[in-house]
Amino acid sequence: MSFISVDKISKQFLIPKKKQGFWGSVQALFSTRHESKMAVNQISFAIERGEMIGFIGPNGAGKSTTIKMLTGILVPTSGEIKVNGKIPIKHREEMAADIGVVFGQRTQLWWDLPLIESFQLLRYIYKIPALQFHKNLAFLTDLLDVGEFMNTPVRQLSLGQRMRADLLAALLHNPSVLFLDEPTIGLDAIAKERIRELLVSINKEKHVTVLLTTHDMIDIEKTCNRMIIIDKGNKVYDGGIDEIRANYGRTRTLVVDFKQFPHLPAIDGVTSVSQNGLRFEIQFEKNKISASQLVSLISKHNDLMDLTVQEPEIEAIIKEIYNNPAIKKAGRSHETAI
Repeated sequence: MSFISVDKISKQFLIPKKKQGFWGSVQALFSTRHESKMAVNQISFAIERGEMIGFIGPNGAGKSTTIKMLTGILVPTSGEIKVNGKIPIKHREEMAADIGVVFGQRTQLWWDLPLIESFQLLRYIYKIPALQFHKNLAFLTDLLDVGEFMNTPVRQLSLGQRMRADLLAALLHNPSVLFLDEPTIGLDAIAKERIRELLVSINKEKHVTVLLTTHDMIDIEKTCNRMIIIDKGNKVYDGGIDEIRANYGRTRTLVVDFKQFPHLPAIDGVTSVSQNGLRFEIQFEKNKISASQLVSLISKHNDLMDLTVQEPEIEAIIKEIYNNPAIKKAGRSHETAI
């Protein structure tokens, strides 16, 4: 059995609907009409222990609702979830001891207390034995580099420092799975890169399974090998990042530095050409012509200094998936066995 198994889960919300104006408010006191909204629609996937998964989609796609069902905060309308053999909603206390959660704009730290006192309070909340607590605290303090502000009140920490402290708090009780919701939101480029490196280190050193939701595609590329994309409550893709590039990125860019101004013949499959001095960027459709064929045709007429093939950006591919119904339909066939 997979470490995390999600089998055809759905979540439907009933939203109160009332007429506008004073009399609409009066009528709502005696009878309330509701309309239903399907936030998550029969999603299935499986995650093995130690995987790092990017869980992405536009706002309102159902990401947060799915995470809340995985952590036992929400009850699925239908379907089944198991995390490390436990059903989240039925085993919430046991689950709390086995998971770590970090939300980018929320903290589990006490705002006016020095950071070390927050960790000591969490020790009692999670009932961590003293020896294990001090061992974990020393290891994570070194790994996350929080020692220099351990005695600083949380409210005085920078956002990047607080995110590192929140990661330590989430890992203090040795969870087997870590749920991260926008852990790099609001951080500068240097702080983002540090958090990404820390997540990879945590996964490697502690073998923690990580499910990461983010709007920053670089977070996914730097940390994860697999990506699950949902849109409007439906899963539209589940597979590797390399696989998504190979299957869905229709165009590539050949960047060529010429010795002198080139003669470029008309080539079927080339969609655009731009230049900056003797450097040319030639965009082509991979299904019509390969990079090696394109280079061969160009080099027949010109002397080349250097060349590279640029892969498409993940963000551009995801937009392509969102905007192309045929690709979405194909993406739903990427089912992972439970």
